[in-house]
Amino acid sequence: MPRVLLIVNPFSSGVTPARLERVEWALRSVAEVERRETEARGHATELASAAAGVFDAIVVYSGDGTYNEAVNGASGGVPFGFVPGGGASVFPRALGLPRDAAGAARGIAGALAAGRTRTVTLGVVNGRRFLFAAGIGPDAEAVRRIDARGRRADGRRPGNLAFGLAVAGVLLAHRLRIEPRLEVAGHGRAAFVLVANGRPYTYAGPVPLTLARDATFEDGLDFVAPRELRPLATPGLLARALRGTAAAAPGVLAGHDLDAFAVRCDRPLPLQADGEDLGDVVEASFVAERGALRVLA
Repeated sequence: MPRVLLIVNPFSSGVTPARLERVEWALRSVAEVERRETEARGHATELASAAAGVFDAIVVYSGDGTYNEAVNGASGGVPFGFVPGGGASVFPRALGLPRDAAGAARGIAGALAAGRTRTVTLGVVNGRRFLFAAGIGPDAEAVRRIDARGRRADGRRPGNLAFGLAVAGVLLAHRLRIEPRLEVAGHGRAAFVLVANGRPYTYAGPVPLTLARDATFEDGLDFVAPRELRPLATPGLLARALRGTAAAAPGVLAGHDLDAFAVRCDRPLPLQADGEDLGDVVEASFVAERGALRVLA
């Protein structure tokens, strides 16, 4: 039987002992499973790196932040499975896996038994891989606000509602007005930039935010960068993001299926990847690693 390392973040909002038992049961029907729980930020990267070449597959039961850590430890060397365990769990949902952890684990087990994998692109920004999305601007500011709130008494991160309120708070703090403050090399100046490695870009609860409807996990990177943000234009831009037509909006820079592009900021601005705060940057190099990850789905 194949050997599987199951990486679990016990503090992810959707991880419970009962659900974990069902996830393990599904995987053990086709594989020998060794479970390891993360103990601190960055631990999943260490666990995944040590597992490459030792295990036949890595399955991560967590939220998007821990998925990101794990693929930064071992992408390319071993197939991955992703079980939804976070408030959003964007990546497995975007791959078409059930939101139910046990259902997703059964799908991953079936793919493992059949030797079935899907090869997808990974995005890379300043050397950090990401699965589905990255951005410089308000989205990264919202991530930072959520991190500043810390975790709840049970160790869990604030959920979707808190993140939505954080985004609204950031936009209101800017009074829905952001001037051009960065340059997308070869494309022009913009207020902020959102980078998609596939679709949807993220979810607002059950609602997918597509951003770039032509983006796929098999292609290169897409980006959408409004030249500026104005109060009257904001509702229309948000509506287009829901429909996946933001790239075609007037006053918006966009790129599709790109191998690489660079962003230069007028001053240090926050950067996020897969909902993880990567600090302030004045330059960001985005690269598509095509075919970098084999996914059990």
